[in-house]
This record gives sequence, C-alpha cells and structure tokens, in this order.
Amino acid sequence: MAPLTMSLSVLLLLAFSGIATSQTIVDTLPGWNGTLPFKLETGYIAVDDLEEVQLFYYFVESERNPVEDPLMLWLTGGPGCSGFSALAYEIGPFSFDLRYNGSIPSIVLNPYSWTKVANIIFIDAPVGAGFSYSTTSEGYYTSDTKSAAQTYTFLRKWLYAHPTFLGNQLYIGGDSYSGLIVPILLQNILEGLEAGLRPRMELQGYLLGNPVTDSFIDVNERIPYVHRVSLISDEIYEAAKTNCSGDYVNAEINNTLCITALQKIKDCLLQINLAQILEPQCAFASGKTSELEWDLRAREASTMERLMSESKLPELHCRGYTYVLAYKWMNDETVRAALGVRNGTVDNWMRCPKALAYYTEEITSAIAYQKNLSETGLRALIYSGDHDISVPWIATQYWIKGLDVPVFDEWRPWYVSGQIAGYQVKFMNDDFRLTYVTVKGAGHTAPEYKHKETLAMFDRFLARYPI
Repeated sequence: MAPLTMSLSVLLLLAFSGIATSQTIVDTLPGWNGTLPFKLETGYIAVDDLEEVQLFYYFVESERNPVEDPLMLWLTGGPGCSGFSALAYEIGPFSFDLRYNGSIPSIVLNPYSWTKVANIIFIDAPVGAGFSYSTTSEGYYTSDTKSAAQTYTFLRKWLYAHPTFLGNQLYIGGDSYSGLIVPILLQNILEGLEAGLRPRMELQGYLLGNPVTDSFIDVNERIPYVHRVSLISDEIYEAAKTNCSGDYVNAEINNTLCITALQKIKDCLLQINLAQILEPQCAFASGKTSELEWDLRAREASTMERLMSESKLPELHCRGYTYVLAYKWMNDETVRAALGVRNGTVDNWMRCPKALAYYTEEITSAIAYQKNLSETGLRALIYSGDHDISVPWIATQYWIKGLDVPVFDEWRPWYVSGQIAGYQVKFMNDDFRLTYVTVKGAGHTAPEYKHKETLAMFDRFLARYPI
C-alpha cells in the first residue's frame, strides 16, 4: 500500500464531521530511561452529539511497517476493563519489571508484542473504563449495544483524524466480555459499509479470545470442563449430570439432589484459580474462601484494595499481585501527565473495576450476531486458553459448531519452535473463514500466559499463513 496523503475529500470530511479529538505523542514514560523504542500516541475522542462522553485510547504503531501492516482496534473485556490492561499484560510493547523497589514501577519491553506486526488501538471502553469519562452523570449510562455504537463512532472519528491509515486492512479484536461487544460492533461497521458511510473501512476480519458469547452455554459447560480436567470425580459429575438433567444453570431450589451435587462441585473449586487452573489462587492475607466467586473482576477488586493499602507489597509470585504495579503506575501524577490524561476527570484508575454502576448488560447471547457474521466474507480467528474455567474452550467450540459452517481442516496440532502450541480446526463456507485455536497451557487471557505462541498465531492469521 502506498503512503496516503490527506486528500481534499478527507479534509472536507474532517471539516464537516464535527470531530472532537485530542492527541498526545508520548516519547518517554516514567519508569523508562530515554526515548521509547516504539511510537505511542494517546488521546480522547468524543462519541456523543454533545461531546460529553470522552473515550481515551492508546495507539501503538507497528514496529515493522506501519504503512503496510494491518490496523487493529482492540477491546478489553469486563465490561469496564481498561485497554491498558491488554497493552501492558497481553499484547502490547511493554510491561512492568516485577523487581519492585517501592518507587515508580519500571517498564520492561515485551519482545512478543503484537505491535511487532500490526498497528493497534487500545480503547478504554465503555465510558467509565480506564481514563474514559463523561462530563455529566447522564453520560455514564450505557449498555452493550450503546457501548458498541459509541465504539463505532470512536473508530470512524479516529480514522478521520488519522487519514494515513484509511487504506490499511482493518481487524477488530478483543477477549472475554468483548465476545459480546465485538460482534455488535462488526454489525455496525458492516451496516455502515453497506450504507456507504465515510470513512470507508477496509474491514477484513476479527479475532476473539476466550469470548463470552452465551450466558447459558458459557456457564453450563464449566461443569463438563472441570470434570474433563479432573477437578471433580466421575461420581460427582454423574450425580450432577443425572440429577440436574444436564442443566447446571437453572437448577430448581427444590431439586435437592441437583443442588447438593452442584455444591460439591463448588467445594472442589473454592481454592482453584478460575482464570488458569494450574496457577496458585492467592488471596491476600486471608484464609480459605467460604464462597465461590465466579466474577474475576470481583476477585481482583478485593485483592487490590488490600494490596494498595499496604506499605510493603508481598512477593509478586502470584499473577494477580502483579496487577498492583499497574495501579501504582497509572495513578502516579507524572505518568498521567506523560499520557496526556486530563486533570480532574478520573480520580482513581482501575484495571478492572468490580462493576460499572450505570452499565446495563442487556445482551445474553451473541450467537445470532456470530451467525450473521458467518454469512459474510470476513475471516475470523477464535482462540481459547485451554486452562480457563470462566469461559472454557468446550463452551466456545460448542457454539462455533452451532453456526453450521462446514469443517474445512480437521482438528490437528499447531506448532511454535517445533513444539505443540495447541490445536486448531478450520471452518469454511462460500465466503466465510473461521479458524478455532486452543492455546496449550494458557488461561483466560491467552497472550498473558503464552506471549511467544500467541504472537506466532496472530502473525500467521494476518499473513493468511496456516497456523
């Protein structure tokens, strides 16, 4: 693709589109000595008519060839987790040095950043996530569909403000709760393309990791999963399967045999890390948990509250403890100044808040959206860390099979550096292509656990090579 210049038509679009944006070029950051070895931009984009709702973003140019490489908009889960979480802990160019000395956390580079091969926009969405904010209380009222619509507005305005990327191939990516939002956003984009809305986006496909997709399937398949990985016995599983008739979500309170079996399963999982079953379940300064908390955000919130109040951090041997470095770094005034964060807009940055007070989760299933997408010419990459309970891989495979897209390439291993990195199966109809991939040994946010393997997966997908 040849470099694009700002044509007269683009200038006219900018002039009449009512764009309200602000951008900061970030050359250096606290915790890093010298100039950053990658190009980082942050900014705000207003996504409502009155410019009350301001969505914050981080944009990292491809370290290979920003002109030729694809552009990806990344949505983090939650709802309400900051895009910075994906940048710092999953697919971005830097993270934090775990050798914390009590001062500002130090930055270390991620040699397996997905920005090695793509331009990536990390967005704080919905409003209330990260540094995104509203100037009015009414602006914070949002929902699944409204968040998707505002993200579509964000993307259009971002492209208006960055016309050199109008010709780049576009992908939409996300994980966890974004499994509900990304398909809606894709539908908005496709409808905009059909209506001839500007700017015209070069949409090629999408990718989703351990995606929340259907409130029944995702939860119900946890029980067969924990049996498959030997966390419950055959006897406990068969008792639940028989007495609950295979429905573990809508158990009737008077069905004592079903309730008893489900309680036994919960008892077996109390001290299990739901995001990655092989990693320790660390509860800060506390004994055994008495109640199973499925919400990963709630688990983190209670831990962070205690950690942030301590003058000295515990050994950062637990993955969850390392998140406190982001809290300390992002709430430092010098960091906020470097990132161009507007004073007085967000008092306390949180990686993943326990809940968003004014958010309505009205979409219980995205399968219908996925079915519609399977009738387009898009390419899809769906991947699962195979050690995640919260959205187990068998749940994801269950709804993918329900799309009725024929299998093109049977289940087989895929490799990185000569080692099995997981397994894959490909589906294809006349125009649509879907590759489903498991990432061996990974948890809920697969790139966080397997940096090298997931970069190889992502690079091959973009390049249209066999994974």
